[in-house]
Amino acid sequence: MTPEQEAQLVQKCHRDPAAFGEVFDLWYKLIFGYVMRRTADYDLSKDIAAETFLKAFLKIGSFRWRGVSLSAWLYRIATNELNMYYRSSKYRPASLQELLENPQMEKLLHQPADEEREMLEKEVKADSDYNLIRQHMLKLDIKYQEVIALRYFEQKTNTEISLILDKNEGTVKSLLSRGLEKLRNML
Repeated sequence: MTPEQEAQLVQKCHRDPAAFGEVFDLWYKLIFGYVMRRTADYDLSKDIAAETFLKAFLKIGSFRWRGVSLSAWLYRIATNELNMYYRSSKYRPASLQELLENPQMEKLLHQPADEEREMLEKEVKADSDYNLIRQHMLKLDIKYQEVIALRYFEQKTNTEISLILDKNEGTVKSLLSRGLEKLRNML
């Protein structure tokens, strides 16, 4: 999607909140996949992805197009939700009740969960290298986990990562370098 198309979609959402369904349709699988690769827990990933899109839905009215893509904004929200999870012993989505009461977000509740769950859990468990790296990644500081996951699991460029994490590009490069070095030493 081009930046102009994204800007038009944002304007459409400002005029009609039901248009947020297009945002959901375009980015839910990517955001869910990002969260799933970070947590390796299907139910938790569904909760975090749902909370991400609920927060985006509630804030889309105040989102202003300033050159930061909608995609980067959604990844930023998801990353913040992941950080909240990793900082707390139990993740409790603050707005889940609002989600259940909001007819605009009904799609989240009607995903073919069992089929999707089985497929994703098999993929995660099947790749022993991924699991080994993920286990070691969890020992790293969150700042390293974020940049490594975005770069190598989500295939984001350093520029995109800097937008998602709201850090300058040099910081992202440095975090990647140090994080990978720490990970290599663990392996």
